Amino acid sequence: MAVLLLGCIMHVDIGLLMPQLRDQADGPPVTNVMFLKTHKTASSTVLNILYRFAETHNLSAALPAGGRFHLGYPWLFLARYVEGAEQGGPGQRFNIMCNHLRFNPPEVQKVMHNDTFYFSILRNPVFQLESSFVYYKSHVPAFRNVSSLDAFLASPWTYYNQSLGLSNAYARNSMWFDLGFDNDAPPEEGYVRARLLDVEQRFQLLLIAEHFDESMVLLRRLLRWRLDDVVAFRLNSRSQHSVTPLSPAGQERAKHWCALDWRLYQHFNRTFWARLRAELSPRRLRSEVARLRERRRELAAMCLQDSEPKNQSQITDFRLRPYQSGRADILGYNLRPGLDNQTLQMCQRMVMPELQYMAHLYTLQFPDKPPKNIAFLGA
Repeated sequence: MAVLLLGCIMHVDIGLLMPQLRDQADGPPVTNVMFLKTHKTASSTVLNILYRFAETHNLSAALPAGGRFHLGYPWLFLARYVEGAEQGGPGQRFNIMCNHLRFNPPEVQKVMHNDTFYFSILRNPVFQLESSFVYYKSHVPAFRNVSSLDAFLASPWTYYNQSLGLSNAYARNSMWFDLGFDNDAPPEEGYVRARLLDVEQRFQLLLIAEHFDESMVLLRRLLRWRLDDVVAFRLNSRSQHSVTPLSPAGQERAKHWCALDWRLYQHFNRTFWARLRAELSPRRLRSEVARLRERRRELAAMCLQDSEPKNQSQITDFRLRPYQSGRADILGYNLRPGLDNQTLQMCQRMVMPELQYMAHLYTLQFPDKPPKNIAFLGA
């Protein structure tokens, strides 16, 4: 039985609830955006930002077709994975694309406008790999039969079978893989430089997860969005007890094992800060980050029962419980009781887990099609 998600939510412009705060560069907001959602990189929080923007501005989203929850991952993306792409004919285009996919530029361009802004987010691969190990432990063959990531990295080829191909994509250079490249390629200098140039030519911006607030300041500036458009609560995060830091030796091994991701991260960490320095003075950047954090605190006080995220058993509204995977204890939020209807709508969107929000948008965009069935909610 399909779940009708948050049926009480009306499709209204929640921008009326929030200050506009459009004091950045002149010009209309960018409304054609493609976000390559990499794995275990704070990308779920970015996805929430984009979903909210799409809904607030009545924009079309390139959503997975039928009962799927991703756009063909881990296979290279094809336009036919998008609901409505084939029915709309070869000219069908969407405003927002942000679900998991493996980047395949010619096929992405078939469903996105020519003036689309392309961006993604990267994370230090040492921490990204640790998160992947915990989250995908039961799904990835390379991780199933090893007790810890340190043990895996001490002898990775004992567990990693290259012939298994796509099923082991999360276990090595997964950000490189998400970009459409070969995650098992030797990290030879000429090859790496050529692929980094490919990324620079395809994407206008690569954000850095470790500097999320600075990333949002820069993204907001380039997209000419309101402050509230990029304010978000952290989503799909883990409890501290499910985080197992790598030993110093393990961290160095992770950089070697994921050498392609390490080069990718180092390169675009440098370009990120160079872009920030070109756009904003240090003083202005500090001011913008402070404004962002203050607005987040204001919205947390307005929306949340308390500011601390909760584990699944503590979340009272089952529709707001995030999907759980592997050993990860994925957290969510409780909303304050007694919110008026408009504030409730806004706050629900800010804490809605990604699967539920995707299903909600799918129902709004394709009301004549069967709604998505989210099995873990008890559908």
